[in-house]
Amino acid sequence: MTVIELITGEFILAIELNHTIVPSHDKIESAKFFARIFGLSYDGEVSHFAPVRVNNSLTMDFDNRSGFDAHHYAFKVSEEEFDQIFNRIQAEGIPYGSGPGGLENMSINHRGGGRGVYFLDPNGHILEILTVD
Repeated sequence: MTVIELITGEFILAIELNHTIVPSHDKIESAKFFARIFGLSYDGEVSHFAPVRVNNSLTMDFDNRSGFDAHHYAFKVSEEEFDQIFNRIQAEGIPYGSGPGGLENMSINHRGGGRGVYFLDPNGHILEILTVD
């Protein structure tokens, strides 16, 4: 676990997000889409969720809902991962954009000297990948 030293000299433990529930019209198709685009694996349902493990600490738990608001999920990735994910977005013909206000302008951004792109999942959730905070 990461330890952060504050200016005061006190130490605190880093907090990690363990999982989040992603509301979906079709949890299995949504989990498969997410796993495919991000180069992850979907291994089937666990209880009533369709989980996709993103890394050692985070799982996206897709769950069926009849109605929900769209959410925004942003993922910091390496330059190599960005290229791989972006290539899959393009290969599937998914519209993408440089910002949440330009989701289909077919451009990426270069904020902070890195790269970023936004696109929608099948449920209307905004997914973002970025290489620099």
